[in-house]
Amino acid sequence: MSQMPSFVRSSSPAPELTQKRKAAIIVRVLMQEGAELQLAELPESLQEELTHEMGAIRQIDSATLDEVIEEFLEELGSVGMTFPGGLAGALDALDGMISPSTAARIRKQAGVPIHKDPWGAIQGLETERLVEVMDGEAEEVAAVILSKLPVPKAAEILGKMEGPKARRIAFAISQTTGIDPETVQTIGTAIATQLASKPAMAFSDGPVQRVGAILNSTAALTRDDVLEGLEEKDAGFAEEVRKAIFTFSNIPTRIDPRDIPKITRAVDQSVLVTALGGAQGNDAKAGEFILDNMSQRMAQALRDEVNELGKVKAKDAEEAMGNIVAAIREMEAAGELLLLGDEEDDEE
Repeated sequence: MSQMPSFVRSSSPAPELTQKRKAAIIVRVLMQEGAELQLAELPESLQEELTHEMGAIRQIDSATLDEVIEEFLEELGSVGMTFPGGLAGALDALDGMISPSTAARIRKQAGVPIHKDPWGAIQGLETERLVEVMDGEAEEVAAVILSKLPVPKAAEILGKMEGPKARRIAFAISQTTGIDPETVQTIGTAIATQLASKPAMAFSDGPVQRVGAILNSTAALTRDDVLEGLEEKDAGFAEEVRKAIFTFSNIPTRIDPRDIPKITRAVDQSVLVTALGGAQGNDAKAGEFILDNMSQRMAQALRDEVNELGKVKAKDAEEAMGNIVAAIREMEAAGELLLLGDEEDDEE
């Protein structure tokens, strides 16, 4: 006898509708309606249970489906407000509203994972910091970290490592084929927790950068006096601060002549005229450097304006030179030019 079509076979008994199974039905209904469910944020144990429950359900009749949906809507309607689940959920909800140091202390005391997505936090680290992290880890762990990074960043990091170590880590990647997702997540959590366990710093920049930034905006006489005092106290620190400082007089030694036209276009001509007209000593040498590295026509026009301007007050000249330095710093921050001293330091 030929096999009966499936639609005339006797159906198997309907599965028992436990609360978990009802939840699986609701998830299936929402998926069919096109809802975007963040199921990956559930604990892995719940993800597994949900998958098994959905796999156990073959079909349910319309009456049962309506009953489950009705029950779900009734429960949903009785909820006045929901709060994030547990301490971890509360910390995630308050992210950015309480201080990082407070959040880190609460997480540490309660044993709550530092990051819901540790690999997202790790991928956001600067290249230098990632190199430092990988230097302190076993090659197998470094291989996992490298594998979880975007390819351009991973290539940049590999290029900053010593040849033998880079080769060993690259080989270790070939041994990661059978590693399971849970182990990768555990490694990510451990690395993120280790990074977050460092005490919060009160200042984002180091002392050299902070002193340099302050002196950059200080009057020349005060700046020279402070530097002289620093040299008496700590010559090494004073030298580092000098490197961090960039003033108008530093232009000839730290600016590529080819960048001068770019800089002069970034500031008003009246500012250039005032700075050139009031420049004295080393500042005057910087002014000549600027004029020598622009078109002869424009340089002559500026010289004529300087002559017409006459005597410039020292305060006005210093303000104009400060505006030019600020424009150079902005262009440097935007990657439009590179200070020559910085390039030399990198090469060393």
